[in-house]
Amino acid sequence: METYGSSNKKQKLGNAAENWGMQRATNVTYQAHHVSRNKRGQVVGTRGGFRGCTVWLSGLSGAGKTTVSMALEEYLVCHGIPCYTLDGDNIRQGLNKNLGFSPEDREENIRRIAEVARLFADAGLVCIASFISPYSRDRLNARKIHEAAGLPFFEVFVDAPLDVCEQRDVKGLYKRARAGEITGFTGIDSEYEKPEAPELVLKTDSCSVNECIQQLVDLLQERDIVPVDASYEVKELYVQENKLDLAKADAETLPAVQIGKVDMQWVQVLAEGWATPLNGFMREREYLQCLHFDCLLDGGVINLSVPVVLPVSTADKECLDGVTAMALVYEGRRVAILRNPEFYEHRKEERCARQWGTTCKDHPYIKMVMESGDWLVGGDLQVLDRIYWNDGLDQYRLTPTELKQKFKEMNADAVFAFQLRNPVHNGHALLMQDTHKRLIDRGYRRPVLLLHPLGGWTKDDDVPLPWRMKQHTAVLEEGILNPESTIVAIFPSPMMYAGPTEVQWHCRARMVAGANFYIVGRDPAGMPHPNTGKDLYEPTHGAKVLTMAPGLITLEIVPFKVAAYNKVIQAMDFYDPKNHQNYDFISGTRMRKMARSGENPPDGFMAPKAWAVLKEYYKSLEKA
Repeated sequence: METYGSSNKKQKLGNAAENWGMQRATNVTYQAHHVSRNKRGQVVGTRGGFRGCTVWLSGLSGAGKTTVSMALEEYLVCHGIPCYTLDGDNIRQGLNKNLGFSPEDREENIRRIAEVARLFADAGLVCIASFISPYSRDRLNARKIHEAAGLPFFEVFVDAPLDVCEQRDVKGLYKRARAGEITGFTGIDSEYEKPEAPELVLKTDSCSVNECIQQLVDLLQERDIVPVDASYEVKELYVQENKLDLAKADAETLPAVQIGKVDMQWVQVLAEGWATPLNGFMREREYLQCLHFDCLLDGGVINLSVPVVLPVSTADKECLDGVTAMALVYEGRRVAILRNPEFYEHRKEERCARQWGTTCKDHPYIKMVMESGDWLVGGDLQVLDRIYWNDGLDQYRLTPTELKQKFKEMNADAVFAFQLRNPVHNGHALLMQDTHKRLIDRGYRRPVLLLHPLGGWTKDDDVPLPWRMKQHTAVLEEGILNPESTIVAIFPSPMMYAGPTEVQWHCRARMVAGANFYIVGRDPAGMPHPNTGKDLYEPTHGAKVLTMAPGLITLEIVPFKVAAYNKVIQAMDFYDPKNHQNYDFISGTRMRKMARSGENPPDGFMAPKAWAVLKEYYKSLEKA
């Protein structure tokens, strides 16, 4: 958005740099980009093909140009399309700070911007120009500059009625213009010439930001700027309702293989689309790519660091080898069909060495792998019915598609995900509150927290899911986290305790669900070595790996700040090493010991209701 000075008088140029002679723009505010330089750098050159063009957003002050331009920039960068926004306020603080708002200055302002936009487009970037640009001749000149260079130019009219723009008037500029304090203000005492034949009109008084972005993306896809595969949808593997009866009848006639609870959890992961774009349990080619590269490589680099596989016994393999389809049976019920199955050897020691970095048979998940079948079977999965566990928690098991719809209903312009398998204490809450504040400071208006506890298999000494959900509910009830901007849902994946390898899986699954920020903590997906008791993985490596991992370009990693109990302020606080003596590091082991013994932690460590739930859980173990 551009704003105005108090005069439109054009002055003569002087020699001194600080007195260039043109009325300098005042009332301009730097518009923060949502995309960091680090994130922007990751996507330069990641997609083949030249995509240079300029998207020129024109409209009244307050029409929504800056909001739309920054959101479009973020969308494109997050989908691997190099992009940069030129914003009116930002340009007037640098390149054009010697220009005012006379007709001559405005013409020169737009000419300079058009030339800069042409250079960006010529470099292969999608350049988004967000300027009032009130005069038709100036916009036409900008188009001609691009056409002369053979570069696409898309004029977009950001159309909001004057009364709506005045109501929005965040800076109070319309009010000042009405009072005569600002002259030459477009829409009040200076004309805005509406585009006669723009490539697109965005009605921002009736369309949400997300709807506007979708219209812009549709336009850019039609013009071959944005590839269609840049916005692939969640791939659910449930049978379509109109084919369900036929599939169920077919399943009854097929040879069957029995699967266990953990296998069923992986069926749910696949069915709901968390492992998009997998069509089912991994075939050998996908398995090898995953095991050796932490990615799927066919159709672009897609991060998928953990094998999503189905082990079967030699007896099952001999019985089923050569069939075109088989039914998967869980607890006596046929839950899915695996079509065109492919059997390959389950080299367990090699798998464990690569996935976990150890073959220690006392590791709880490795133990399950070693005891599982000697063969893996991959194929195309068709899941017959929505999976329910009937444990009172199914309402929290939202699919990626359902979560995306929730975010849309909440008008979220940023989603930051926090995964946990432990109870929430106020240190966690501090980090989530701080992330929310930092996103607001970066220009987001409605950041939403996805509090996303892992709901699949966990080791025996972890707090069970029902108790964790009860504790999380207590945290929200006490207002430690804001229920109005928080979604609590369950992630159905089993826990593998595979450290930096597994944390990539946790991160990319939330990316599929629509998160664009991911909070990573100390020693994510880690555990003590079963034999030595030392950390199995270096505690900082998970966060470091995520910042380098390929195929996670639609997410920005939010590093975990170290929080500890500040004895002076009696609250959780970000650790300051200069005042080390003020902090008490309450470990998970110490926390569990206090809860088991019925003790209370220091005031401010955990919400009282949430602590009461934890004590109740450990008390229930004594009774058992």
